[in-house]
Amino acid sequence: MTDRDDIDILAAEYVLGTLDPAQREAVALRRGSDAELDRAISEWEARLSPLNAHYNAIAPSRDLFAGIRTRIENAAQTASQHVPSIAEFAKLKRRMAAWRAGALGAAAIAASLIVVVLAGDVNSPMQDGQFVAVFHRDDTQPAFVMSVDIETREVTIRPVEATVPEGKTYQLWIVTEETGPKPKSLGLLENISNPTTKQLGGFDPAMLRDATFGISLEPEGGSPTGQPTGPAIHGRLISVAH
Repeated sequence: MTDRDDIDILAAEYVLGTLDPAQREAVALRRGSDAELDRAISEWEARLSPLNAHYNAIAPSRDLFAGIRTRIENAAQTASQHVPSIAEFAKLKRRMAAWRAGALGAAAIAASLIVVVLAGDVNSPMQDGQFVAVFHRDDTQPAFVMSVDIETREVTIRPVEATVPEGKTYQLWIVTEETGPKPKSLGLLENISNPTTKQLGGFDPAMLRDATFGISLEPEGGSPTGQPTGPAIHGRLISVAH
């Protein structure tokens, strides 16, 4: 991991509130003199703050904290029965670093999905076989969100913050083991004011789950070469079924 990755993870944990009090105080002090850390914290606050608008405050039950304390004490007793060796501890530390990076990435994706997808489809329960891909540039709001029903192979692309310059159009692409290294066109997104639905009946469901999707900006009528020619954004499917 790079220094930038370490700073980004630290900033995310600070915003998510997963640091202990001493660590949080240290980060707050460092933020005053570390411009890169301060910028990363501000970016994570902007990225996750929309979540606050999608839930209501609920008072905890009277026995909530007592129950949490009991579970922690029981877990501590179980853990004390096996103290890891130095080698095991080192292995666990390496796994923890990888887990933290993956978990924070998932948190960012989940934030985008909750705000963008569920806000518009609150009454539509997710079923097994349903996946979502988010298309965005850098740390900006998503340009498109794509939902895929693996069972029916139906794809729906919803515009979020996408705009199309005059004389241009967006084109959807897919890369799988079946299609080889070159992207295969799935057609144009001719009206980005509304969702676009397409059928992928010719693709194996297992291949779709591992596919990479792309949306490129092309001349009107689509790519003249059969391959992406303009700026492209990419996404991979993640399961959203509970």
